[in-house]
Amino acid sequence: MAGDEELASGHRARLRERLLRQGPDALLDHEIVEYLLALVMPRRDTKPMAKQMLNAFGGIGGLFAADAETIERAGFTETQAAAVKIVNAAVLRVLAAEVKARPVLSGWAALTDYLRADMAHRPVERVRVLFLDAKNMLIRDEAMSNGTVSEAAIYVREVIRRAIDLHASALILVHNHPSGDPKPSRQDIAVTRDVVEAGKRLGIVVHDHVIVGGAECSSMRAQGLM
Repeated sequence: MAGDEELASGHRARLRERLLRQGPDALLDHEIVEYLLALVMPRRDTKPMAKQMLNAFGGIGGLFAADAETIERAGFTETQAAAVKIVNAAVLRVLAAEVKARPVLSGWAALTDYLRADMAHRPVERVRVLFLDAKNMLIRDEAMSNGTVSEAAIYVREVIRRAIDLHASALILVHNHPSGDPKPSRQDIAVTRDVVEAGKRLGIVVHDHVIVGGAECSSMRAQGLM
């Protein structure tokens, strides 16, 4: 057993050296997860578990996007789930800071990076709304509803009421397509136009409806659909 621990320790030391000397691109996906798990399970060979996690969630993106309950249901412990989620939280915190640092409309690349990181690998549709002030700075980013693999409801009255509560001057609708296709559906277009019309009556501008599908984001504004 001591010999196995020494081998594992030596392997982790080599991973650490590659990471620190050569940067994150020097590690394969399973090696990143393996090293992360080793931090909370120092006496275990974590390579098999890392590969098992990646297989269970279809890759590193799906793993880090999964919620803790889903990870535990897949047979992993609360400690292992927490290790994955702390990395996910750190990544989203960094990307969110970029979005909050400037007017949203002038930092579109930062916004889409943030949205892809949070939504691209979700297994069901989620609707969220970015509420903005008069200078288009982010006031609040809120999840409004979760749905199924093929749809999630956008309730016009709830979106507008929340905008009023937050004293928002504008908003951006966002939802994901788990299929990976960011093309808006007829229902997406129809409900977006309903929100636009409701907002106009109260002086609330709907800047866009962004759909996240896999590695791509589509803008309904850019497509002339609103």
